[in-house]
Amino acid sequence: MAKKAPFPGKKSSVQAGSSTKTAARVPVSFERIPEFFLQRGLIALLLFALAFSVYLNTLHHGFTLDDEAVITGNTYTKAGVKGIADIFSHDSFQGFLHSESENSVVAGGRYRPLSVAMFAVVWQLFGENPFAFHLLTVLLYTLTCLVLYQTLWLLFKERLGAQYSAILTFFTALIFLLHPVHTEVVANVKGCDEILSLLFSLLSLYCVLRLIDTQKAIWQAVAGACFFAACLSKENAATFLLIIPLAVYYFRNPGNETLKSSARRLAGLMTPLLVAFAIFFVIRGVVINWQYGDGASLSLMNNPFVKASGNKWVPFSLGEKMATIFYTLGLYVKLLFFPHPLTHDYYPRHIGIMTFSKMGSMFSLVLYIVLAIMAASGFQKRNLLSFGILFFLIALSIVSNIFFPVGTNMSERFLFMPSVGFSIVAGYLLVRLVQREATWKGLTIPLAVLGIVSMLFMFKTTMRNRDWVSNDVLFFKDVEVSQNSAKILTSCGASLYSRSLNISDAGQRRDMVGQAISYFNKAINVYPNHVPAIFYRGLCYEYLQNHEEAVRNYAAVTRISPNYPVRVNLARALKESAKQYLSQNSRETALEFLTQSWEENNKDAETAWLLGQTALEGKRPDQAATWLERAIALDPADARYLNALSTAYRELGDIPKSEMFRQKALDASGK
Repeated sequence: MAKKAPFPGKKSSVQAGSSTKTAARVPVSFERIPEFFLQRGLIALLLFALAFSVYLNTLHHGFTLDDEAVITGNTYTKAGVKGIADIFSHDSFQGFLHSESENSVVAGGRYRPLSVAMFAVVWQLFGENPFAFHLLTVLLYTLTCLVLYQTLWLLFKERLGAQYSAILTFFTALIFLLHPVHTEVVANVKGCDEILSLLFSLLSLYCVLRLIDTQKAIWQAVAGACFFAACLSKENAATFLLIIPLAVYYFRNPGNETLKSSARRLAGLMTPLLVAFAIFFVIRGVVINWQYGDGASLSLMNNPFVKASGNKWVPFSLGEKMATIFYTLGLYVKLLFFPHPLTHDYYPRHIGIMTFSKMGSMFSLVLYIVLAIMAASGFQKRNLLSFGILFFLIALSIVSNIFFPVGTNMSERFLFMPSVGFSIVAGYLLVRLVQREATWKGLTIPLAVLGIVSMLFMFKTTMRNRDWVSNDVLFFKDVEVSQNSAKILTSCGASLYSRSLNISDAGQRRDMVGQAISYFNKAINVYPNHVPAIFYRGLCYEYLQNHEEAVRNYAAVTRISPNYPVRVNLARALKESAKQYLSQNSRETALEFLTQSWEENNKDAETAWLLGQTALEGKRPDQAATWLERAIALDPADARYLNALSTAYRELGDIPKSEMFRQKALDASGK
């Protein structure tokens, strides 16, 4: 029976490179590794240089995606340091949405003030300068990679030995650092919430390890403070309440300790972290009125697990939901091993409705069962592979949609924290390739594999960074991947429409608007109730002077979302349609459109004037006078309105008033 490595204390058989069954798990000697791997300062410098250089090409980028919500469109951020109090006392999107009632737009609430407060400080110092924000993001990512390297070395070295740990942590940190799946987090400034959450979570683990190793109480206080900061960055830090005691069990658990004493020791170690989380939980609840979870929304953009059934939206069946979830979980594993293609948009229906009769869902279910078995089988032996798998599964659980709805099928940024577990597993598998002794010669195969993977990852990361230079570039690059996402199709259409407004050539403008309509049509085909797509399609038709189509789109928006700010647009389209009917002498139809237009917007003087003109042509001067008085009340200086009212009073026989308004018309026209 294999001996357990003594813990802590004397050198284990693994460290000594003996031929026992315990050592057979690492069948090489790690007493003669190249000196390079023991120069932790040099390796840290190398990791810093690599992390900075691989994201160097993001420094000239602009703001993209949710940067508007937390930076450029957030009034609290733009207030600089004066806005920090509001940032910590409101929902994280409050400064963007501008009213308490609108917070319902982001179901479940968001309380991630630390990164937003950091942005406020940067804004105070540098203003709306994207370079400063991107530099901050790259530096934070670099720091996180260094903390990961140092924390894992501290975690592993007591049980696995300094030599073995030196190689393992280098392999792990390098894989994590270069992984292309992190581009969304680093290239998009808003991703600082993910970076800070992992950074402070790792620091919490580091402090707990230092507390165990030194028995100094200061580390207990620092651990609690770091974990509180991690929670203020993003809620997924809560997974470290399981990961940290798991790490202690695997790598700081004396072999002769009973289960009861182990639990008591872990409880003492975790107390400051639990207190920090409890304080955060209460503060978050008070600030966002105890909103937790996205609920059972039937809006496809907030809940990907709904489908059309007849004329209404209904939830997926349990089988469809779980099959779709496991399919996406399989995609996460695929992206970790083969990070291509990448996209920022996994909104419906980039991933369709799945069932377990489909190979992808069933394969993924079997894969996760196998991972769970591997993790469980190595738990008692405290196997390194088991630890890496459990790290991955625990960190992924909170964004898996199994326990909590996250509002979308998946996102590459959700892999940021779980990828640490993957990197540990990948590093471990590379170490297993070491032959004979861990000398340069014995490391040939793992270093060759690592070198090839690193170059491929660096190339992919650098190229993917280019896509994040602006929203326009990102949208039209990623729509090639997310061809069935209603969200990105709408974004592409909206981008084309907005850009067309600045094009001087009329033909080119019409072509761009036509292309925009095709994107909106695709989006609406995916999600018939997608209000932004319908609204923008209305704008496009209005630009093309197809006013009745514009009316139909705007009217559809009012039916789907009565509070959507589209009434003025609908009134304008109705008025323009009426003008076309008036030019065709279809007075009755025009009158219907004008009446509806006035009902939608009774502050438009031209509509009142057109109603007055129509009444005059219909030989109803009394009605005409009423409408024209309203027009003049809204716009007293328009000669057209004054002349028309003069005519109405003349037909009513009130010559003095007719003359008075005729003179006012002359004065208004400058004659």
